[in-house]
Amino acid sequence: MDNSQFESLADATLARLQTAIEEADCDDLDAEVVNGILTIELESGARYLLNRHGPNRELWLSSPVSGAWHFAWNPAERSWISTRGSDRLEILLGRELSEATGKAIDFASQD
Repeated sequence: MDNSQFESLADATLARLQTAIEEADCDDLDAEVVNGILTIELESGARYLLNRHGPNRELWLSSPVSGAWHFAWNPAERSWISTRGSDRLEILLGRELSEATGKAIDFASQD
């Protein structure tokens, strides 16, 4: 994947996640994409940051619950997979936000 393809795929992912949060109609979450960074803020003040990291062609997640994560695109699975193992970005993020808000947030069904 070249840099242009990576940026296009990463930007589409960030936009898709933002849209899914907005459509979840959860008052406990606010999501915004600015300059390639998705910021998700909870009513409690906790903040998730998800941004593209061009040199490694990865999405990097900073979670107030589970810490730092790096995700690389896996074309066979058509998903962002953790460089630490087999965790999928959408499943991890959905699980953490669901637990934080008490409302089911399912990004996996958006794939």
